[in-house]
Amino acid sequence: MNSIRFDYSKICQFVSKEEMESLFPQAQQALKSLKDGTAKGNDFLGWLDLPIEITTEQLQDIEKTAAALRARTQVVVVIGIGGSYLGARAVIEALADSFHNYEPNGMKVIFAGHNIGEDYYHELLHYLQDKEFGICVISKSGTTTEPAIAFRLLKELLESRVGKEEARKRIVAITDAAKGALRTLADQEGYKTFVIPDNVGGRFSVLTPVGLLPIAIAGFDIRELVKGAVEMRELCLNHDRSLAAEYAVARTALYRKGYAVELLANFNPKLHYITEWWKQLYGESEGKENKGIFPAGVDFTTDLHSMGQYIQQGVRMLMETVVSVESPHYKVEIPADEANLDKLNFLAGKRVDEVNKMAELGTQIAHVDGGVPNMKVVMPALTALYIGQLFYFFELACGISGCMLGVNPFDQPGVEAYKNNMFALLDKPGYEEASKAIKARL
Repeated sequence: MNSIRFDYSKICQFVSKEEMESLFPQAQQALKSLKDGTAKGNDFLGWLDLPIEITTEQLQDIEKTAAALRARTQVVVVIGIGGSYLGARAVIEALADSFHNYEPNGMKVIFAGHNIGEDYYHELLHYLQDKEFGICVISKSGTTTEPAIAFRLLKELLESRVGKEEARKRIVAITDAAKGALRTLADQEGYKTFVIPDNVGGRFSVLTPVGLLPIAIAGFDIRELVKGAVEMRELCLNHDRSLAAEYAVARTALYRKGYAVELLANFNPKLHYITEWWKQLYGESEGKENKGIFPAGVDFTTDLHSMGQYIQQGVRMLMETVVSVESPHYKVEIPADEANLDKLNFLAGKRVDEVNKMAELGTQIAHVDGGVPNMKVVMPALTALYIGQLFYFFELACGISGCMLGVNPFDQPGVEAYKNNMFALLDKPGYEEASKAIKARL
């Protein structure tokens, strides 16, 4: 079986072999605690077996629903925030033509509910005025501020344009099985619904309908995505020295040596939102109790012309993990030019990807020489299968790494702080005392 690969050989000058080996028993214990359900946050471990528990019937239901929306609409707006949209967007942006949203034809999947930008919503509503659109709203509670605002706006527009009867055929809700505002509304209105499993947190939910339905609406093969996750599960879950364990150990060893920031870097612009998904996965899982590696992302070679200087010569707190795509889908050769004013004829006849790969290798050498430990995850190609493998690899390594850190990798209590302040400032009922206290500080 061909699969993604992980290489951490370039960190040997930063962490000794003995230091690495001493951490593998901790990684093995962390993996055991995940598998036997004794890890902190063990009520959110459903993602471990999710790839093998998805049934053919469930996949068929998702595909049938996606096909129905594709038949009725030109555009589907996916409403969600954080884990409720990043996984789907990562897959869609990675697999789609880079300019698909500029084409006049073909299904468009766009996103809302991930910000509170008034101009964004004005422009979105204007864009949708003359479009046949549908809505996929994703929220366990139905009361999360950002998605709830977006759904109010878009539901009103949709119903005003096509009527309530047609609107209910174009709205799909992915929510709690039995409770919450969105479940109540969906049952009242008769929306098609899918369930967010109780034991799967948002940032681990890409292989539930949360991720699979938007990906299927966009026209991509969700069975291949699931198959890739199944393959990576088989490679990693029952092996103490798997590549997921190696990644968890390598980043933990570097963290304990003072490398507190991890850059996830890529040399393929299609991977930008995979980086965004990874940032949430690790930041929300590990950033607790004044602990954790800070996850950051860079798109190379673009960011070598902006962040490259700091990476090369700034504070030596950075480690770097490069996600590399081995084989592009297409072939583009650089032409010769008789005048050669740009002095690039030495590249004539070479593929663009060959230049990109040498930039990748040259960057790795420069960063290691500059004191930045460097690791690499290699994807054979950018396909749904290998993205499925990559997601499960990162999720399992995150669980192991978080357990080794000693935190609960599956909660996010710190996220509530800004919400409570915002509600108090907006005079939400029930926040009267908090409102007085916070406004007294202004």
